[in-house]
Amino acid sequence: MSDTPSLETESRSSGGGADEPSVRLNKPVFYGSAIGVLLIAAWAILLPENAETVIGLLVEFIAGSFGWFYVLVATTVLIFVLFLALSPYGAIKLGPDHSKPDYSNLSWAAMLFAAGIGTDLMFFSVAEPITQFTAPPVGEPGTVEAAREATVWTIFHYGLTGWGMYALMGIALAYFAYRRELPLSIRSALYPLIGKRVFGRIGHAVDLAAVLGTIFGIATSLGIAVVLLNVGLNVMFGVPVGTAAQVGLIAVSVVIATISAVSGVDKGIKRLSELNVIAALVLALFILVTGNTSFLLNALVTNLGDYLSSFPTLTMETFAFEQSNPDVGEWMNLWTLFFWAWWIAWASFVGLFLARISRGRTIRQFVVGTLVIPFFYILFWISIFGNAALESVRGGNAELADTAVNAPETGFYVLLAEYPWFPFLAGLATLTGLLFYVTSADSGALVMANLTSYRKTPRDDATAANRIFWALATGLLTIGMLFVGGITTLQNATVIMGLPFAFVMVLVMLGLYKALRLERNRSESKLSSLPALLSGRSRPGENGNDGGAAGQDWRDRLRRTMGHADERGADRFLSGTATSVLQDVATELRAQGVPTRVQRCTDEDAPEIEPGEERPEGMQPLELVADIHETLPFVYRLVPRITGLPRFTPDDAGSPDDDMPGPDDPVARARTTGAEGSALPAAAGIENGDSASWTDHHRVEVHLQGGGQGYNVMGYGYGQLVDDLLDQYEQHLELLRLERESAP
Repeated sequence: MSDTPSLETESRSSGGGADEPSVRLNKPVFYGSAIGVLLIAAWAILLPENAETVIGLLVEFIAGSFGWFYVLVATTVLIFVLFLALSPYGAIKLGPDHSKPDYSNLSWAAMLFAAGIGTDLMFFSVAEPITQFTAPPVGEPGTVEAAREATVWTIFHYGLTGWGMYALMGIALAYFAYRRELPLSIRSALYPLIGKRVFGRIGHAVDLAAVLGTIFGIATSLGIAVVLLNVGLNVMFGVPVGTAAQVGLIAVSVVIATISAVSGVDKGIKRLSELNVIAALVLALFILVTGNTSFLLNALVTNLGDYLSSFPTLTMETFAFEQSNPDVGEWMNLWTLFFWAWWIAWASFVGLFLARISRGRTIRQFVVGTLVIPFFYILFWISIFGNAALESVRGGNAELADTAVNAPETGFYVLLAEYPWFPFLAGLATLTGLLFYVTSADSGALVMANLTSYRKTPRDDATAANRIFWALATGLLTIGMLFVGGITTLQNATVIMGLPFAFVMVLVMLGLYKALRLERNRSESKLSSLPALLSGRSRPGENGNDGGAAGQDWRDRLRRTMGHADERGADRFLSGTATSVLQDVATELRAQGVPTRVQRCTDEDAPEIEPGEERPEGMQPLELVADIHETLPFVYRLVPRITGLPRFTPDDAGSPDDDMPGPDDPVARARTTGAEGSALPAAAGIENGDSASWTDHHRVEVHLQGGGQGYNVMGYGYGQLVDDLLDQYEQHLELLRLERESAP
């Protein structure tokens, strides 16, 4: 057995050599979704009356046959994510065990905050409360009770239920991409259910449903945005309100998204998003301060109490006993069913964004942040604008009531006209809506391009050509729906296209739960395999004398712990002892029928570098992979990294004084000296605190499939490293046993 055996470099990337591009087109998903979108857009533009009729009939069928399903799925998803947060599963990280959050708590909260607002919130914060007040689903319109319920219905449609859907998709995408090293796509969540078939037709169908749902959700948002912005431009500059101006605005969004795709202005878009938040807050605070402040604050508290107390009833409300009233059925289509389908359609889009910013967070942190931070902003916004509008209507403003119901895109500006500095407010509102519109168009094209691409890592983005295509396709689809019947048709189309992905979300919950149950079994396997691990260790002593080694063993361990390894030593350990151990164990496993390989990771395959972590350049991790299970292979990876360790000078060991043991105290002297009588440096340095200087220290840490385990094996001997590898292998076998026994 050679001390430095050769190691053939292999790649874990599926797909081939180093020259393979990091991003390539997923042809089945791209062409399938592209053809579907283009055909629907052409149908809507060329045969608008026929399209409107067919869409109306489909919505009636879905509402009658699957309305209950939408309501049940929305509620179940929220209960599921709350269960994950409150259960032991909440401690699981959305990333490897050793991962740390990419962003500070403040930055992360700000991005969650920004994700919760859009042009549609401006649109519905005035239109829906007034509509629910003047035409509630049940009860008398125009009453105090109708006023209280009107704002609560709006908060309900924008509240926790919808954000629960975003949370589910964000958890699933982050978990499977960052912890299980699967593609950052919807299909990965089904891996625990169907295994490698997610890379075939079933996976393509899942991603296809996600793309179609997403593009209709984005088209709905852009359609609402263009009619609102058209009104704003009319108020400010006299631009006529109509299809021509709205088509022009859509063309502007396509141009901006195209420029972003070819020039990479992601940082600019990020700054625009931050400006959005500031502008929206200024707008809301202006209404609060210049309006009836006392009433608005009291109403906000009342709305929150009403929402929490009535939520159990609202979330399961299907109006089963009022279905004979056609107005109630139409109300469900235009409001609750539309909103749930809209949230479902956007779940992939926003979930992908939430996953990208939440690596290293625990599931509990993710759920609490995703539900609480955006919800309180939405509560503030809707309560301020909704109650301000209701106060005006109840005070006799019939124009606002009529406008909000019959021309909802105008209602927001009619309300602003009642406040001082209207030109400033109108300009600020239009600017805010424009910024929301631009960022939604750009990021929407990026997400759909990513969903229709194969990407080596979650940080890779689709090609510029792909992004440009989806910007054009989204604009064309939005124009087609506006030709058919405007916002109402967009709402109906969203209800239709959201249904397939609603079924996908059910499968996502099942797949995620099965994967998290595996995490629970992994924790239990550590405990149940501990006795075998301890009893299985063999430590032969010098010259075959175990007793002689016992006295020496702890001193060797301390020297290894205090030793300062440099880059050359770490590389020598990986190329020598570590490679020898991994290859010998792999040879034995293959002899026992287990397909096993030893390889150096490539740059793409290596674990991501965490914030503040440093790794030696050019020194790739070494790993052993044993394919003992289709979806749960055994992975033992040795990852080099650089950290700090205190270095002690000989003087730091201390000098003979009253505090040091004397020659007549052999027991105490033995505790502070090595085998040859040399003083160990730990005691004096630790007690004095300032006696040690810090220096770079190279470690070799063990990573398993769940991530870094936090311990260093640098300096282990052949037998010690074999023991550690077999410990982890036996624990993995125990995990597989528990997983099989706990399977339903």
